[in-house]
Amino acid sequence: MKSFLIICIAAATLSMVSCNQKNNSNKAESDIDTATNKDLNTLLEKYWDENARLFPLQATANGDDRYNDQLPNDQTAAFRDTLRNYYQTYLDEIKKLDRSQLDANNKISYDIFVYEMNSQLDGLKLNTWMMPFNQFWGLPLMLGQLGSGSSIQPFKTVKDYDNWLSRLKGFTPWTDSAIGNFRLGMNSGVVLPKSLVVKMIPQMESMIVTDPTKSLFFTPVTNFPKDFSESDKEKITTAYKDVILSDVVPSFKKLQDFLKNEYLPKARTTSGISSIPGGKETYNYLVKFWTTTNKTPEQIYQTGLAEVDRITTLMDSVKNTVGFKGDLKTFFHYLKTDKKFTPYTTPQQVLDAFEAIHKKMEPYLKTMYKHVPKTPFEIRQTEAFRAASASAEYNPGSPDGSRPGIFYVPILDATKFNITSGMESLFLHEAIPGHHYQISLQQEDTLLPKFRRFTWYGAYGEGYALYCESLGKELGLYTDPYQYMGALGDEMHRAVRLVVDVAIHTKNMSREEAIQYMMSKEQISEEGATAEIERYMAIPGQALSYKVGQLKISELRSKYEKELGNKFILADFHDELLKDGGMPLQILESKMDTWAASLK
Repeated sequence: MKSFLIICIAAATLSMVSCNQKNNSNKAESDIDTATNKDLNTLLEKYWDENARLFPLQATANGDDRYNDQLPNDQTAAFRDTLRNYYQTYLDEIKKLDRSQLDANNKISYDIFVYEMNSQLDGLKLNTWMMPFNQFWGLPLMLGQLGSGSSIQPFKTVKDYDNWLSRLKGFTPWTDSAIGNFRLGMNSGVVLPKSLVVKMIPQMESMIVTDPTKSLFFTPVTNFPKDFSESDKEKITTAYKDVILSDVVPSFKKLQDFLKNEYLPKARTTSGISSIPGGKETYNYLVKFWTTTNKTPEQIYQTGLAEVDRITTLMDSVKNTVGFKGDLKTFFHYLKTDKKFTPYTTPQQVLDAFEAIHKKMEPYLKTMYKHVPKTPFEIRQTEAFRAASASAEYNPGSPDGSRPGIFYVPILDATKFNITSGMESLFLHEAIPGHHYQISLQQEDTLLPKFRRFTWYGAYGEGYALYCESLGKELGLYTDPYQYMGALGDEMHRAVRLVVDVAIHTKNMSREEAIQYMMSKEQISEEGATAEIERYMAIPGQALSYKVGQLKISELRSKYEKELGNKFILADFHDELLKDGGMPLQILESKMDTWAASLK
């Protein structure tokens, strides 16, 4: 599926594209040195092989099963020193290569790699390791997903079961080191907000059982493959009961007790990361990390305010179209409370409604995408143990397609699931053609170096997924004004994020003020707004990536439509956008400009 374009000249002088493409192509070919390209590919393969050893959970997610039994203690100073040396060594090595001697695709690899190494090294200068996890992200939550048997950890063979036992045993030393880091943070003033810690405590408590068969981690034992012998089943059952009671439960109990009795009293009352030592520099780094741009927090804040105003005007138009009398705030209340917007009684009905959206848009996809993934796709309800703190999400499938891509929908109460919440736009974003297309096509492309096949850049990935929401009308959706209102609500949600994320972390906006601002601008409950704002408090900057990325992709599409005229084909634009995988936005724009120039 991978196609390579002959570029007219080097990207650095793209603005001087010549009409004599033959001469320029010959020149480009003469600049390519086979040995240099081979050296780069060797370096990238070596880097990725070492990456799998350092990050075995990531390797498991990528379908590399060599380290499925390992769980390194990434909470130690020694591990951070190892990473620092790892990134610096490879940065030094790649800089020894002459970029001008590389072919077009390898120049992209070179640029992404240098960007990535510098970004990781800058991140290691921060003190965020003193806050090892939170209510939204972290190993204690991920461990539950893995141990349930419904995630990336395989449970198909006896060896798979043994691997998980070995991996679980690494949780105890990780727990001890994480608590040690939390304590160092307490002494340095680098602590989480109290409102987040309060949410973490019951998450730990939910994993504490006295009967091992009641544990989430016992689930794989209740789902043995049919070909297991009775002796294997008996052996594994005993081993899993033992590790749950001797390792898993004591570790979660230790975390619960520490967070409740020791950490919570020392947690901060402020909401933004600017209040911790080095907080301003940390946020500036995270803004660049998540947006892959050099935009300042203030620039992003002003963009957010402008987008909120623009989308508010569109919402008001929909309100008038359906004949609703009253202001937007009253309309939001109507959408949230009128019984006709909550027609479901069971979780399965909600899942079926999402599948109906899938079927409705399928005929239109062929006109907008020539290349689609082979990886299977499923819609599932989010597991109960994490549903209360979870948003709808996409979990990638395995590169070989043996594990499907999964669109998870949290359904705490089906009778309260509102159809005006943006179901169609949510599916376009999290599922098809959003994350499922983008991530699957990237993983399936064996011609990409592995570090690009399995990389993730929020501004690209989330930006593309949010851009996909804007395709609703072209995909036969948003014909119902209430679904279109839901789509506008989803876009407003991302615009509001630009305002509140920056304001929380640079303008001393409180958690409560941010919740009220969000509720005043969109159709969201106080419970939903609270979960969202606390998410931004837990992972500063991440929420900026969606709108920043979407605005850039939409800008590129508009630019090429004007420049290329009837030469612009939307399916070709989408295929080019996706074909080389995720990358920083500044590198993406250079690549797309090269593509557009080749069509002139």
